[in-house]
Amino acid sequence: MVEPKCPGVVERYIDLSKYYDRAGLQPLKQDILAATSEYQGHYKRVYRCLGASGELYRDMTELLDGQQVQQRLAKRAAGIISRELKHPAHGEGLTEQRFLSAVTHKGAFTLWGTVSAQADRIYELADNYGLAHHLLNPILSAALAAGHDAVACPDPMAPDRLAHIIFPDLSLAFVTSTQEDPWPHRAYRRLRLDAMGDADAYRTNRPRLRFTRRVAAALMEEGISGLAQAKAAHDRLEKLYNPYVDFDGVARTADRLIDQILALKNG
Repeated sequence: MVEPKCPGVVERYIDLSKYYDRAGLQPLKQDILAATSEYQGHYKRVYRCLGASGELYRDMTELLDGQQVQQRLAKRAAGIISRELKHPAHGEGLTEQRFLSAVTHKGAFTLWGTVSAQADRIYELADNYGLAHHLLNPILSAALAAGHDAVACPDPMAPDRLAHIIFPDLSLAFVTSTQEDPWPHRAYRRLRLDAMGDADAYRTNRPRLRFTRRVAAALMEEGISGLAQAKAAHDRLEKLYNPYVDFDGVARTADRLIDQILALKNG
């Protein structure tokens, strides 16, 4: 439920509970409570597993992400900016934030087709240690300053860090490609960011990195399994509810709201 901040002035309540057949649902009360408790319990475990996995991936990043690494990536970004942003647009560009990658009950995946539909030139950033953000951030800033619109896509496991950027007006995109979720097509250019990490830190911490990657991947798989179990429980819950919901009434309410919104827009 979303609580209106200024009900009756800016926002309003929409009560969909009237479309439940309460009398029909009462005999199913215990089954509904059990299914609700089950799927909520699975989600608690999923959040713990994915949270722990994310922290371990962040630990690997911090091991290899030193000042010299950031300087190398900034230098590479500057070269890309000078090459790809030669014809600036007018005014300041706009950015939209969208999640292109996700962890779901079917596994971790990225909507690569969305990238292909908006860009012909794809830079593949081969990056298994979370270094791409330092390359993407200055490219995004320079493109916006030059007036190019961008779709900025955060890393779902670390939303404060960029994983992909698409510049539709330039038909240009930068995507992070990992062992678990690689870019599936031939790239316009491929940059091996792993090779730009701190080599001394990698040699010194190689056993730790291998162990951390194994454990992080196992926790990720456990989280994905939990999501599948949560979905199965939620599907059972929907199956219990569906015969006792007036979906035609919900659709009529949606149609009335659409008409009201369009009237406001056209007025």
